[in-house]
Amino acid sequence: MAASDTALDPGTRERGAPDPAPRSTATGSGSGTRETVRGPGGRWAAVRPLLRRLHFYAGVLVGPFLLVAATTGLVYTASPQIEGIVYRHELHVAARNPAQVVPLARQVAAGEAAVPGGTLQSVDPPAGPTDTTRVLLGTPGLPDGYSRTAFVDPYTGKVRGVLTTYGQWLPVRAWLDTLHRTLHLGAFGRNYSELAASWLWVEVLGGLALWLGARRRKGERLRRTVLPRVRGGAGRRRTLSWHAVAGLGLSAGLLGLSATGLTWSDHAGASIGALQARLKGGSPSVSTVLPAADPVAHGGGRSVGIGTVVASAHRAGLGGPLVVTPPAAPGTAWTVKENTRHWPERQDSVAVDPHTGKVTARLRFADYPVLAKLTRWGIDAHMGLLFGLANQIVLALLAVGLIAVALLGYRMWWLRRPTRRDGSARLPGRAPARGAWRRVPGRVLAPALLVAAVLGYYLPLLGLPLLVFLGVDLAVGALIRRRFVTGVSR
Repeated sequence: MAASDTALDPGTRERGAPDPAPRSTATGSGSGTRETVRGPGGRWAAVRPLLRRLHFYAGVLVGPFLLVAATTGLVYTASPQIEGIVYRHELHVAARNPAQVVPLARQVAAGEAAVPGGTLQSVDPPAGPTDTTRVLLGTPGLPDGYSRTAFVDPYTGKVRGVLTTYGQWLPVRAWLDTLHRTLHLGAFGRNYSELAASWLWVEVLGGLALWLGARRRKGERLRRTVLPRVRGGAGRRRTLSWHAVAGLGLSAGLLGLSATGLTWSDHAGASIGALQARLKGGSPSVSTVLPAADPVAHGGGRSVGIGTVVASAHRAGLGGPLVVTPPAAPGTAWTVKENTRHWPERQDSVAVDPHTGKVTARLRFADYPVLAKLTRWGIDAHMGLLFGLANQIVLALLAVGLIAVALLGYRMWWLRRPTRRDGSARLPGRAPARGAWRRVPGRVLAPALLVAAVLGYYLPLLGLPLLVFLGVDLAVGALIRRRFVTGVSR
């Protein structure tokens, strides 16, 4: 994260030693001079110092947000197991003869009676013989997305408990999910996780470029690139090796977490959603409008009941966990959707006429746009659902790895700190040499600035901190020059 000096030149300077002068040919004089780097490396030699400085700033200043996101995410990976233990009574019953199952309508009525004044939002019939039926009801005063959920024994029709839930998440998982997304700070808190997701991919790609670029320039063997130093080298050199190799091994997973995290962030998520809509890649929904020829489509007629609706969905081929949603208004249909979030996902849905029980529309997950499928798979993988326990383990390893990489970056910064003559520390580690952007050729700098502007527009929590980094850098440079000029004049 905070590779603060020769991230790609390990061991070339000792702690507290001055930065070596860059190899360059100046085209002018003064602090504002643009320099053109010549010699080995060409453009890369010019870009590398700038990339190193950006990697340093982002690592030091954004690193704490990444650490918090990784730590809360690590705890969240265990939420399904915690949920199963804490809410075992509400979630499970002893299996009995299927003939003993009471009608689903009676179960729903029991759930509604347990939450007076509640409005039925959806019903999750039991997916297996030991599962309860979930009846989700909206009540006044709950935040958006929250419901009061009654858990009903399908064999007796008795309510085993009522909990406040967030979508499908029970209270513990909902609390941990909110902790990871917002730190329980509301809308303002969402900025922390979006900031972390916006900069994670920048840190990963920047670190990869620095590490792999240095190894190629030095012509080192593959072993030095993919395996950390166990022996030899100074403390910082060895730390850099572990930092870089760990980042290399985690890079694919971390990039995936960054991309999927941005899809449901606040500011960047809106931009991504708008882009998906323009590309016609948003998630579709089954049409609930009843056929115009239906004589009872606009009211009147008798409802067939939820049991018949679910039976029609089963005959249409839907299976596994289901979510049954009542008609939103007169003239609309029930919706029944599969909710299998592990691989292979099953997300087919049908609309069922509430008066005849006939399926009026169907939407297959196989017919989703490619972007919508990728988004669904990515989000479920990010949440540890797509591949079950294996998915959770991978996420936990990524979280632990990110924490380790960040702490190793801070250790490198600390090891580069200036020292007094007696060897005691004076300050934290120093940043790489300033003025790196002035040495980047214009034909490289111009498109880079354009790309940064576009990304900053669509990812505001990437663009705004980038401006802050630049402002701080310019302010520090101006202060240093002022002190230098004042010292010379005296």
